[in-house]
Amino acid sequence: MSLEDAAEKLEAWRRDYNEERPHGAIGNKVPADLMKSVHDTSP
Repeated sequence: MSLEDAAEKLEAWRRDYNEERPHGAIGNKVPADLMKSVHDTSP
C-alpha cells in the first residue's frame, strides 16, 4: 500500500458515494443530482 494507492481508493469511494449511491435522507437521490437541481433553480 502506498499513498497513491490510498488516494485512488478514496477517490473511487467518493465518486460512488456522491454520484452512484442513492441516499434515503434526500429522497433516494444521489448527492450530485441534488446539487445539480439546486444550482439549476438558483437565481
